[in-house]
Amino acid sequence: MQFLRSATTAIRSRMDLNAQNSEEGRGINRWVIYKQLCIAKAKFSLNDRCLAVLSSLLSFYPEDEISAAKGLVVFPSNRQLSLRAHGMPESTLRRHLASLVAAGIISRKDSPTRKRYAHKGNEGEIELAFGFSIEPLLQKASEIAQAAAQITSDIQAIKRLRDEVSVARREISATYATLDADAQTDAQEELYVRFRDIVDNIPRRAEKAELVAILSQFGIIRQELDKTLISNENAEKTSGTDAHIERHHYESLAESLYINNKIQKDDFLISEPIKQRPPENRSSGPLVSLQTVLHICPDILAYAPSGIRCWKDLLDTSQMVSKFIGISQHLWLTAINSLGFESAGSVVAWILQKGTEIKSPGAYLNSLIQKARRGEFSISKLLVLR
Repeated sequence: MQFLRSATTAIRSRMDLNAQNSEEGRGINRWVIYKQLCIAKAKFSLNDRCLAVLSSLLSFYPEDEISAAKGLVVFPSNRQLSLRAHGMPESTLRRHLASLVAAGIISRKDSPTRKRYAHKGNEGEIELAFGFSIEPLLQKASEIAQAAAQITSDIQAIKRLRDEVSVARREISATYATLDADAQTDAQEELYVRFRDIVDNIPRRAEKAELVAILSQFGIIRQELDKTLISNENAEKTSGTDAHIERHHYESLAESLYINNKIQKDDFLISEPIKQRPPENRSSGPLVSLQTVLHICPDILAYAPSGIRCWKDLLDTSQMVSKFIGISQHLWLTAINSLGFESAGSVVAWILQKGTEIKSPGAYLNSLIQKARRGEFSISKLLVLR
């Protein structure tokens, strides 16, 4: 923004100098004021053809510097004007001359016969001229320069804002590109919908106020997105601690079963589940034996060099396989909690058996977890009836 202020200050300094020169009678450069008017043409309701006619008129002024001391009237014929306006038809020429008069850029100084000519002295100096006066242009020099400076400043500001909007847009897009689509939270998905809605509705020629509003909205989304990322990091740390406790609890339980001989080895070969703690919404329904699971899903045996002789062996092997097929540790523990030890291990074995038929094992397992929470999941239906 410092650059914009410097550029605007420089333009306005030149504007003030031009205004001071005109007020002191020193005049202004005709092409400088013409270029400024080209920039501010919309403010004075002028189009390119009007400016072409004005350029032709100014070309008849004898000096580059416009001043009252040198006269302010030019008196070319329509034919001469037409030639310098690249052959513009006289009817079109008259229409644009009228527009310049209406805009207060030039004025008519008609002779008694409405002809354009000049009375000259003995030495050829112009004593009296009739035609078009550019005195209004000289009087509006300060206003034109100020309008041009403001427009130039706005153009530069808009260009900079567009760059800032593009950078903010890329940063948010890059952040979402690093996120796992299946692991996004509801808040992150909602923010993405808001983000895309803003992006899809950015005008092709947005005004300064619109770009400022868009940049502000991107800033809000960026802040909220960062908050969700921090929240997810904290949740992952908590989940990691819970996972450690869960594994320790499970391993301790399994070891105690063997050590205390309260449950014999054969008990792991039947369909009774290990009762560790009540899951969230573990579905009820007919269970299947370990032998049935291994018969339907034999591929899991390739990952157990020592064989699978009990539910604990299946669970340990399934936990290892879950990492290979893209199931996160957090999702695996959630499956154990919602489906139960035996069902969670059986589901992973079944997903492995299906191979490429299941494109996203993590998403599929999550869908089964949701069914279990609704009481709609049955391991026997999954394994036997499919």
